[in-house]
Amino acid sequence: MIELNRLGTSVSSPFFLNAELVKTVESVPDTVITLVSGEKLLVRESANEVVERIKQYRRSVLHPLSSKDTPS
Repeated sequence: MIELNRLGTSVSSPFFLNAELVKTVESVPDTVITLVSGEKLLVRESANEVVERIKQYRRSVLHPLSSKDTPS
């Protein structure tokens, strides 16, 4: 899961999104996330931030014992 903030609310509205359900991430100019179900979400984070969070999530799932996570 990745933490994001909804766009269009006066108060920061954080939520957790299952990164496995993301189909596309676009900047048009706001960041729009399209899920595999077709649902669209507007978020405050940039498209690049969303993609980086998805990458970090997938790394943590696929390589939980990577050298980044273990103490030196």
